Amino acid sequence: MDMPTPDPRVLARKDRLVRRLQAVLPSDAVIHDEAETRAYECDALTAYRCPPLCVVLPSRTEDVAAILRICHEEGVPVVPRGAGTSLAGGSLPTADSVILGVARMNEVLEVDYDNRFVRVQSGRTNLSVTGAVEEEGFFYAPDPSSQLACAIAGNIAMNSGGAHCLKYGVTTNNLLGVKLVLMDGTVTEIGGAHLDAGGLDLLGVICGSEGQLGVVTEATLRILPKPEGARPVLMGFDSTEVAGQCVSDIIKAGVLPVAIEFMDRLCIRACEEFAGAGYPDCEALLIVEVEGSEAEIDAQLGRILEIARTHDPVELRESGSEEESARIWLGRKSAFGAMGQINDYMCLDGTIPVSELPMVLRRIGELSKDYGLAVGNVFHAGDGNMHPLILFDANKPGDLEKCEAFGADILRLCVDAGGCLTGEHGVGIEKRDLMLHQYGAADLEAQMAVKDVFDPDWLLNPAKVFPLASSYRRRVVRMAAE
Repeated sequence: MDMPTPDPRVLARKDRLVRRLQAVLPSDAVIHDEAETRAYECDALTAYRCPPLCVVLPSRTEDVAAILRICHEEGVPVVPRGAGTSLAGGSLPTADSVILGVARMNEVLEVDYDNRFVRVQSGRTNLSVTGAVEEEGFFYAPDPSSQLACAIAGNIAMNSGGAHCLKYGVTTNNLLGVKLVLMDGTVTEIGGAHLDAGGLDLLGVICGSEGQLGVVTEATLRILPKPEGARPVLMGFDSTEVAGQCVSDIIKAGVLPVAIEFMDRLCIRACEEFAGAGYPDCEALLIVEVEGSEAEIDAQLGRILEIARTHDPVELRESGSEEESARIWLGRKSAFGAMGQINDYMCLDGTIPVSELPMVLRRIGELSKDYGLAVGNVFHAGDGNMHPLILFDANKPGDLEKCEAFGADILRLCVDAGGCLTGEHGVGIEKRDLMLHQYGAADLEAQMAVKDVFDPDWLLNPAKVFPLASSYRRRVVRMAAE
């Protein structure tokens, strides 16, 4: 994966930059020793590593504004970083960039149960948002698998979803407002504690912008009352294609479960060995969960089970207790960790129309044979958010490159099937050079023009999202202007 050549002028200014940052931050909030910066050389896309110029760990919006103002004056690129769980290289640094980590910005600032919102600093972890309000019977809906660790900042950057996004939507559907710091240090607020802001939908521009436009320091999030009850059902099938068709039929029937999760045999075995969830021995497994009153649950599951039986399942099993439900979800939530015990893997997240699930699963199987690399499928089937896990040996020469080529073919397949390159992981560096497969040159130019407005010097999160040649041209223009 190519990265831009570091700017020698920035590298030469490191000592001056560090002194200026130390003058506005506590001594332990500026990390510049090369050995210590290696802790930030990559995110969860660990195949690529590059130590940053230095790392700053602010605690307040005012700190972030001061940092960005200094870096803007010095012409130094800045890479915003939440918890570093990005699977697309979203917070991978360059050698001439400053990592701005928001992990210390983790406070709950305001809770309003009457108006159903919570305002938090953006470094707060996803799961701990629910933890702050659950005693009063509320929860925060988006629930990515990394929710124990991932930060709200990263969720906003990548527009993350999770298992329950089928009913409740992804981050953008649960985000009411942000406090944003622009690259020149300007602090602005977009949206707020109300349903919709007037004027342009700038909040929609910020959510999913992958740190290209500004640094989010605070977020106002929608919280919801906990449902009266919920119940999952396990469905086992003899083939992945049949399971995919079952998902399509459930959605076509107009039933709206809170979640429909899919796992193939490779993932089922790994999760069962890891979590002991009691999964059946089959080729494909669906976890379908509904919620509401007991009567609502019974009615919804009755219709879902009726549809499932038309596909000759090898097993249908309703959860009979809260403990059994927890085990069922423990297996699914442990999938990425469980697969990591088998081998190195690359996790993708292309999306497709639900009706194309059978065809896409068949083609992924064919590509797996062509490349000679195993692939496990575990994903949010209800909204077509694929998560193929391509297994490879990082110590075997050529295996990583083969894995990347396989992954690119899967993502092209998703686009060709009527979907898109990413559902919740973002583009980062992983998919930036595939953007032209989904967008025309004019489309990309329009997107880059938006970044020109927010970050005219192209200093925020370099080498991400846009094809490197395109972003590099803009950086050269900036450097020449200096």
